[in-house]
Amino acid sequence: MKAEVATTAMNDIMFMLLLFFLIISTMINPSVIKLTLPKADNSEQTVAKKMVTLSVDHNLNYAVDDKPVAYPDLQAVLAQKLSTMNEPTIVLRVDNLLTIQDVVDVIDIGTKLRAKMVLATDKKR
Repeated sequence: MKAEVATTAMNDIMFMLLLFFLIISTMINPSVIKLTLPKADNSEQTVAKKMVTLSVDHNLNYAVDDKPVAYPDLQAVLAQKLSTMNEPTIVLRVDNLLTIQDVVDVIDIGTKLRAKMVLATDKKR
């Protein structure tokens, strides 16, 4: 008698696990809104505390934490999100095609709410 371990099903199981993790990893995206962020030399700074993400694309579509918001409602939505924070922080993810005035309008809202504003950038290549 010879001891034998059947491993033929192991290949199928490993293939299915690999497929599962590949599909799931493509679905988990921290931000679904596609933006072309401005470039900066030192983009290795990270913020570890709780913050609100405000995204603005080139068509002036606003999103707070990846949920679409109309511009007239933006200040109220941000005020509600920031009310529970000790140090209110907003991460601005704005498209690099926006005019300075569009960015300043958003920064004015953050200033009225007395929130710290951080501009997200991509690494320079």
